[in-house]
Amino acid sequence: MAQVYPFRAFRYNPARAPFDRVLTQPYDKISPTMQEKYYAADPHNLIAVEKGRAYPGDTPQNNVYTRAAAALNDWIREHVVVRDPAPAFYAYTQEYAVPGTEELRTRQGFIGAGKLEEYSARVVFRHEHTLSGPKADRLELLRHTKTHTGQLFMLYSDPQRRIHAILAEAEEAAAPATEMRDECGVLHRLWVIAEPQRVAAIQKAMEHQKLVIADGHHRYETALNYRNECRTRAGKIDPEAPYERAMMTFINTRSEGLTILPTHRVAAHLHDFSWTSVRRHLEPWFTAEEFPFSGSGERSEAKRKFLAILARARAKRAIGVYPATDAQKRAFYVLTLREGASLAQLLPNVSPLQRELDVVLLHEGILEPALGITPQAVTAEANLTYEREALAAIDAVDSGRAQISFLLNPCDVEQVMKIATAGEVMPQKSTDFYPKLMSGITMFRVDG
Repeated sequence: MAQVYPFRAFRYNPARAPFDRVLTQPYDKISPTMQEKYYAADPHNLIAVEKGRAYPGDTPQNNVYTRAAAALNDWIREHVVVRDPAPAFYAYTQEYAVPGTEELRTRQGFIGAGKLEEYSARVVFRHEHTLSGPKADRLELLRHTKTHTGQLFMLYSDPQRRIHAILAEAEEAAAPATEMRDECGVLHRLWVIAEPQRVAAIQKAMEHQKLVIADGHHRYETALNYRNECRTRAGKIDPEAPYERAMMTFINTRSEGLTILPTHRVAAHLHDFSWTSVRRHLEPWFTAEEFPFSGSGERSEAKRKFLAILARARAKRAIGVYPATDAQKRAFYVLTLREGASLAQLLPNVSPLQRELDVVLLHEGILEPALGITPQAVTAEANLTYEREALAAIDAVDSGRAQISFLLNPCDVEQVMKIATAGEVMPQKSTDFYPKLMSGITMFRVDG
């Protein structure tokens, strides 16, 4: 099944490049503001490789991809980035506070080089579709740099937590090789595991695992495309070639510290929107608990109760709603699926596994039939935008940017595993695994 290998990572030399000044968030999380902040932080910041600036005068000979390759090669030549002396796995922990709470968690995993597999081999599974634009960008970058700088976030399931004990031993035996706190307050630590016995034990524990991509679908499929290009050029399949593998961070679904955040939906530009009509349409399927308010003091208490009830009603299939209505009739609502409601009747066009997802219940059972937001409109983002923070989704209505917001509870990691390993995919923005894996904490060259 899963084949994972130690590798000689390229890593920043802390004597030349302090980790907190050169590592970045994943490319798809880097806003223009973050990009400028990273550029200002250090001349060796990974931003020049991970998501460099494009300029109007760029040419085929001088562009964002050629500059990325030149920067990385310069850093290696100047020993700003250095290669580890021996193949290793890398224990990787992240200590963080769950957003919106004071709860502290630690997520533990390890980094290795995983064999690239076609989805048809049923070793690696996806849980969402990809888009062509990001894959084209990442492929061009990989062609030039021949280096994986960002992590693929892979889930596996090991109830015995065999690898956890190995990682814990390595962490207790030495100080971390990398330690830094990112802009989100997350503490990242990395340990090198090069001892042959520990390496072999990790490989043994992983060999029967199925892997589900949590984050990095575009990068995984980019790595597959690059591998296929290299195979064509070589005229053969060389199982030991570096491009047959990709850098991955492996996280056990049975370990502590795994957090999935919900992504809330915010709707605008709806024709003839009427919350009264929407409620009437949903009445046969959902009960509605109302949290009305008038003044700001009442609003604060109503919001607190609303969010608490929404979280407590997670098992009952609850969805939070905040509509724009008359100033005298403002309220939050928790819609809960009626006891005995037939999901097969309400959601006839989705599989039984998909029916268990709140995000599918929202899209198929509310957005399309009650508001007319079709899958095509969702894809085009004609009516729907997304917010990770519940308060931001609420503010979208208060500010007049939206007519209605829908708040979701997070999905369960076992739901992700079941749907993916059944060969199905979830709707876009169904999962938000937190925190993100830092780019540049290890790097994997695929040119040998």
